[in-house]
Amino acid sequence: MTDKKEQTTAKELNKYIVKGIQEKKGTEIVLINLKETGSSIADFFILCTGNSETQLSAILDSVENEVKKGTGQTPWHREGIQNKDWILLDYIDVVVHIFKKDVRSFYSLETLWGDADIQSVKE
Repeated sequence: MTDKKEQTTAKELNKYIVKGIQEKKGTEIVLINLKETGSSIADFFILCTGNSETQLSAILDSVENEVKKGTGQTPWHREGIQNKDWILLDYIDVVVHIFKKDVRSFYSLETLWGDADIQSVKE
């Protein structure tokens, strides 16, 4: 029998990540499907915005908790925990970007993949 971690698809992982973001009132949630772009970075990027360092930390914790409960997975890599302007959680197939509003506007990741399927999640 295989464990939960091996059975989880990127789409299933997306559900747990979005739930974690929504639990802490993250806004402007966007899923970018990179599968058809030929990019080998990941299958999906999930972006969201928080209003403060405290909220970014809360979203980070919530996403990690929901994914751990639902799939048994922990992030392969984490970045931005110290400065809390742009936090990145890398789950290999799915990469989560948790931004402060001004930093998200500056980098505008959504515009980098014009050929990707981009979906907004209702809040």
